[in-house]
Amino acid sequence: MSVSDPIADMLTKIRNAGMAKHEKVDIPASNIKLEIIKILKTEGYIKNFKRMPVDGKDTIRILLRYDDITAPVIHGIEKVSKPGRRVYLGYKNMPRVYNGYGTMIVSTSIGVTTGRKAVERKVGGEVICKVW
Repeated sequence: MSVSDPIADMLTKIRNAGMAKHEKVDIPASNIKLEIIKILKTEGYIKNFKRMPVDGKDTIRILLRYDDITAPVIHGIEKVSKPGRRVYLGYKNMPRVYNGYGTMIVSTSIGVTTGRKAVERKVGGEVICKVW
């Protein structure tokens, strides 16, 4: 089955696994998904991840992170740029997510990065998603 928006599918799988209190979630691998997951790891939203073959297909296994009362650390994850409506912003117009408590993930000319780093490096790009 083909998926029209694989990044939105990945974000939905992460959101649903967190709400269902799953320990891990497997998603089909791609380079851009791997870069987004690396950002989620460095920002502290997930425990860890591993790229591995599952049933002969390249897969990324994500270990989800929970706080002390078993609530998921990811309170919300939302796709901003969609196939029907791409959202591009310059570094001067980059919004903050929940007054700096969340993270904006942006695809720029220097690679996939957070909105904060894009502003520091003075580059804009396509806003992929926001996480809080």
